[in-house]
Amino acid sequence: MLERLAVPVIAAPMAGGLSTPKLVAEVASAGGLGFLAAGLLTVEALAGQLTALAELTDRPFGVNLFVPGSKSTVDLSVYRERVAAQAALAGVEPGDPVWDDDSYAAKLELVLAMRVPVVSFTFGLPDVDEVRRLRAAGSYVVVTVTTPAEAKQAAQIGADALCVQGSDAGGHRGTLTDDGVSPGGGELFGTLAALRLVAAAVDLPLIAAGGLATGGDVAAVVTAGAVAAQLGTAFLLCPEAGTAPGYRMALREKNRRTALTRAFSGRPARGLVNRFLSENTAHAPAAYPNLHLMTKPIRATGDPELMSLWAGQTYSLIEAAPAAELVRRLNDEARTAIRNATARFGGE
Repeated sequence: MLERLAVPVIAAPMAGGLSTPKLVAEVASAGGLGFLAAGLLTVEALAGQLTALAELTDRPFGVNLFVPGSKSTVDLSVYRERVAAQAALAGVEPGDPVWDDDSYAAKLELVLAMRVPVVSFTFGLPDVDEVRRLRAAGSYVVVTVTTPAEAKQAAQIGADALCVQGSDAGGHRGTLTDDGVSPGGGELFGTLAALRLVAAAVDLPLIAAGGLATGGDVAAVVTAGAVAAQLGTAFLLCPEAGTAPGYRMALREKNRRTALTRAFSGRPARGLVNRFLSENTAHAPAAYPNLHLMTKPIRATGDPELMSLWAGQTYSLIEAAPAAELVRRLNDEARTAIRNATARFGGE
């Protein structure tokens, strides 16, 4: 499936309204593969996006599901007091820090009924029966991993391919479990290191993700063994993306560093450093999605100093462009990079 893509570029699933049907359709029109992000959506909203996408393209696409983790037993009262004080300054109340399963079972049944071409999983492993059902429905199953050990687990349940996420990636870490202590939830590997180590551990097609912003990056991971490169941050300035104005402004300024934090959601994620991240990272417990729901009203204010500005380490390299144009440019740049590399090694 992935080997047949005309352009080995995948637009990552970006939850929170960033990945839109229009963005996915435009990526597909240029020969790549786009993903809708089911995470944080209601089942009805996901169904609506699938219907809208069907009207925009008949090309293959993917849907990403968040696998629910276990309920946190961490006492959230102290962190809630911090958030409540900051929410008051913003004129809002913190949300209710409850746990939920993101309607996982219902979303799985929806993608099965809709026979979605590619279904990927993040934050955990689907069970063997779920993988079998998806494959029987004609879906290609991808699991996100961050270490060789996770890759072996995903291979054992019958995944068709793995998305190997490096620590330079923007947004939430795709770790199967969060150790609650390490900044990234577990051992950190850069994208190339993770790709090479996973390739040595399993014999499956691999998608490389994390800190990829240019066609040269695409060429680098493909020559290192990936069948495709997955980019998320690179698409945030596309007009088709659902990126909020304050978020776009912060990305364009290119003057912030990035850092890993649990401050916004209770799960490690990389974003642009702002006031909320700076003041709360050291105090945030590992409790997802409880913290996500607690901080949601603050993030919804649209203030760049209070929003979760997810971005990879190379975000300063991205440029605003329509999604289809960006995919074509990445393809052209990758081809040029490969030609130059071939010449460097004495090729014609």
